[in-house]
Amino acid sequence: MTVRRMTAEDVSQVVEIEKATFATPWSRQSFLDEMEKNACARYLVAEEDGRIIAYGGAWIILEEGHITNIAVKQDSRGKGVGKALLKALMQYAANLGVQYLTLEVRKSNMTAQKLYEAFGFQTLGVRKDYYEDNGEDALLMVCDHMPPVEEDFFE
Repeated sequence: MTVRRMTAEDVSQVVEIEKATFATPWSRQSFLDEMEKNACARYLVAEEDGRIIAYGGAWIILEEGHITNIAVKQDSRGKGVGKALLKALMQYAANLGVQYLTLEVRKSNMTAQKLYEAFGFQTLGVRKDYYEDNGEDALLMVCDHMPPVEEDFFE
């Protein structure tokens, strides 16, 4: 498995994972806009045997980063792919000067919460009725334990 920067050529596969994962998925155009128009956006993909098996993104604003989404293809879950992608995303953010990361996660998504906690994220609060599809609350999580900068890490 390789983790690398997302390209426009990856978007079709990313959208398929997005649709299979989230109740209110982002559109193809949303991902293209993130990559082409949002100077704060950074996206990575995990690739195996020429196919995209996961993706994740963050908005980087000075020393703050906000993880926008992470998703792993159904048949690749439980194999450490999400862990590798989160680690790479955190390293990428740290190399860009990020001092802390935030994210929202569904209150019911214990698998994701455990992953984030394993990387040092802590629950900071609750965003009531955050998710449009069912009104579920989101936990606001934050991590200020960023990895040290790696000179050879891609930018």
